[in-house]
Amino acid sequence: MMTRRLFSKALRLSFFMGILSGLPLMVTMTLLQAWLSEVGISLEKIGLLVLVGLPYSLKFVWAPLFDYIRLPFLGRRRGWLLVMQVGLVLTIGVLGFSNPGNEPGGLVLLITLATTIAFFSASQDILIDAFRREDLQNHELGLGSSYYVYGYRLGMLITGSGGLFIADLFSWRLTFLGVACCLLPGLLLTLFCHEPAELPPASRCRQGSILAPFTDLLQRPEVIWVLLFILLYKLGDTLAQAMTMPFYLDLGFSKSEIAAVVKLFGFWGTIVGAGMGGVFILRIGIRRGLWIFGLLQMISTAGFALLALKGAHLGWLALVVAAENGSAGMGTAAFVAYMASLTNKQFTASQYALLSSIMGIPRVVLASSSGFMASSLGWFWFFLFCTLLALPGLFLLRKCAPWPPEGDGQ
Repeated sequence: MMTRRLFSKALRLSFFMGILSGLPLMVTMTLLQAWLSEVGISLEKIGLLVLVGLPYSLKFVWAPLFDYIRLPFLGRRRGWLLVMQVGLVLTIGVLGFSNPGNEPGGLVLLITLATTIAFFSASQDILIDAFRREDLQNHELGLGSSYYVYGYRLGMLITGSGGLFIADLFSWRLTFLGVACCLLPGLLLTLFCHEPAELPPASRCRQGSILAPFTDLLQRPEVIWVLLFILLYKLGDTLAQAMTMPFYLDLGFSKSEIAAVVKLFGFWGTIVGAGMGGVFILRIGIRRGLWIFGLLQMISTAGFALLALKGAHLGWLALVVAAENGSAGMGTAAFVAYMASLTNKQFTASQYALLSSIMGIPRVVLASSSGFMASSLGWFWFFLFCTLLALPGLFLLRKCAPWPPEGDGQ
């Protein structure tokens, strides 16, 4: 019975859908950062290029279309999902033929393609998040989130680590073509997986209905505190992550060392963290998980400041990366489950897109200034500042997810 509970079809599908979400994310983060650093683009410009991920923070704008408009093939979720996946394969493949370092207008073309990739990726995330919420039972949300994080981090590993290895051994063009090929099995998964049940059936766009998902969410008690908490909970961790690739390269680590230690070693840290997070959430509940894992995230971010003092030491790099990825895996599992629990199944795509867009604001908008901050503060003080930024989110837990009394499974 327990084995069936831990490895149900819906949970396995959450894992594979997580891989699809994680694969394109590292294209516009890790790979572009490394590529632009290699061709001599300034740290300030690299920081600003985080803005190509703006669609991740604006996806709530077009998310209602996925709730209300059904394409004439594959169902409410899978039809749109297939369209977005085809778009990702094509644009990532074309990205490899741009030349940001030498070609006139090459950087402009790269920015355009990267923004388009972010749009298709954000749209895919909307659909996958809605699919997962509609496919999982309420009691499966915590464990399903862990499976999703497993897959998400595996997808990031394939693109981030594998991409850096290919770039180091061959070329950036081959790297992006390889990533595009890795997305092809996702098309088959979308074609042959089941469509989640519609409860209740989606209504069509009509006057006023397009705003219904947002009014339903925004009319809830203390919603302002909830939205502010979602914005701030992972602020410090996210801001630090925006500059890790230039940080590692600046310390003197090679791309192969980064791929081996940061991506591969960090991946296993996330696997352990997400697994522990899912099991702990089953035992202690989502709210307790948010408290405990949030504190661990804050402590692990401080590890980057310590690494800035230690320099290019592989042992310290492995320790810091394992701690950061492990705590991030636990924190993300609890956070994703918390956001999913807030959604109304009638408006899953719209409401989850709004919540995850707010969560993504630090990664895109605020992190765009991270290059200037790191350049002016220096690496040690920059990461110490990121550590302190975790405090406001933890403080808001008192309002949004107070520590439950003994015997409360939340």
